[in-house]
Order: sequence, then C-alpha cells, then structure tokens
Amino acid sequence: MTKTTHRLATALTAGTLLVTLQACTTVADDTASVATTAPAVATAPVAAPAGPALWTVADDDTTIYMFGTVHALPEDIDWYSGPVATALGSSGTLVTEIPTGFEQDPATQQAVIAMALLPEGESLRDQLDPEQRASYEAAMTSLELPVGAFDRFEPWFAGVNLAMLPLLKAGYTPESGVEKVVEERAPEGASRDALETVEFQLGMLDGLPLQSQVDFLIATTDMIDEVVPMMTQMLSEWVEGDTEALGELMNANLADPVLAEALLYSRNRNWADWIQQRLDTPGTVFMAVGAGHLAGDNSVQDYLAERGMTVTRVQ
Repeated sequence: MTKTTHRLATALTAGTLLVTLQACTTVADDTASVATTAPAVATAPVAAPAGPALWTVADDDTTIYMFGTVHALPEDIDWYSGPVATALGSSGTLVTEIPTGFEQDPATQQAVIAMALLPEGESLRDQLDPEQRASYEAAMTSLELPVGAFDRFEPWFAGVNLAMLPLLKAGYTPESGVEKVVEERAPEGASRDALETVEFQLGMLDGLPLQSQVDFLIATTDMIDEVVPMMTQMLSEWVEGDTEALGELMNANLADPVLAEALLYSRNRNWADWIQQRLDTPGTVFMAVGAGHLAGDNSVQDYLAERGMTVTRVQ
C-alpha cells in the first residue's frame, strides 16, 4: 500500500468530500466515545496566515471567485481576512459543493447509514484478506475501539470514519471548517447554489468497486498514526497559500486511478463546465469547494484552461 492512496484518504477531510465528513460526524463521535481514555493528539503550530489561495474567472459582467476549503479545522485557525473576506463580501451568490444545512436533517443521517450498511449476513472483516484484516484490527485497537465496531458497514464508510477519528481527537471539527465560516459571513440576502447533491456525493464512494473501497480503507489503517501529522502539514500549506506543495500532498501520483477519477477528476471537469455556463449570467459568485480540487494536476483551473478560459490568482 502506497502513501499516495493514504493521502487521498486524508484529503477527504482536508477538502475533497463534504457530505461524507459531516454526515458521518455523528457516527464518528459516537464511536469515538468508546475511546474516551485516549489522550488528545496535539497539533503542530500553524504559521500565521499568508493567505489561503483565491482565484477568479471573469468576463464583462460576471466574476466567479474560486476558494479552496478545508472541511474540518481546529478552532484557533484564523484565516478569514484580506482578499477572501472582500471577495465574499462583494458576492451576490455563495456556491458550495452541496446545499448548506443538510447535516441537520435527520433524513440525511438515516440515508447515510442506509447506504453504508452491508447486506444482512455480510461482514466488513470477512471481505479482507488476513494481512488486511490484521492492519484493520490493529488500527481499531490503537484507537481503543472494538474491532467489530464497523463490521456492518461497507469499507468506504469505515475508511472515512477511521481517517476522521484521530482528527476529531486532535481538535479538528466540521463546526470550525471553512464552509461554516463562509455560510455565516456571506452577505445578507446573498443567494445559495450548489454544485452537487447529497445523494450524488454519497453515491460516489458507495459506487466504487469493492477493491477500491478496500484499498482506501487499508491505506488509512496502515498509516493511522500519520493522519494528524499529514493533515497538519496540509493545513500549513493551505494557510500559506502554497498550492503547489498542497497539490503534491493531496493529489500527486494517486495510486488508484478509479478512486482519483471518481472523487477528483470527473468532478473537476463537471465544475469547470458549470463555471463556463455560469459566466453567461451576470453577477458576482463566491465558489467554496474542497482545496484538493484547486491544487495539483487535473485541477478545476486546468480544465478551465483547456476550455480557453483565463484563471487569475487573487491571493
């Protein structure tokens, strides 16, 4: 198992999938409560903000700002200022990956669980070979969780939660994430739009081939102790606006092309199409999407350039 597959697992919480992070938080919190004796992991100091990266695409009567988000952050990260605050303040529409407020809907929570459950009589650990099972059970034990806690769930769901649990213990929370901040600070009266639906995001992971799901899970369990350090490094690059370094950490040389295509590349192409079409409607738009989509190869900016569009770095 390579580090690059694990980087994508960690990148889910850094900024590639929103619904799986927030909709699974309740389950992860409940599971984490089993391990209340585990000490919190201290996060490394993060440099003072040089400014998370912000881009713009514009024509004569439309401006679209593109801002890469981190879906879960420690409470003490102060990033909202300068051009980012000005851009959001001037925007008449806030666009996010999925509609805001979905995580408060009990029906959404139930939909997550229903989609993640294995068929009756099947077990997650039965789908792992002996080496994979040993890695998985060791990770569960290191988190002081019962080894059978996720037996009823599909590998993708267990993988997302296992990537989240160390971060939750280290003080990363969706409540401090970028989406929460931009939603609260968007101008009064600004309209809302979304690039995807909750059902679409859930279906991406649920629809992955079993082998890709298992690869994703085992990449996380093999390197469970590196989740927080790697996330801290990603966060440092994000705060400093170093998209080249962030791209290397999050997206470079992805080991599983099926996973990369489903979670990143196909969506980046779709969003480039959306931006191109949105330019036909006058106004100012602030588009907040996972930072992994705006960094590295095959980013949204790359696909916009292929369409002959000019992308300008604002910060």
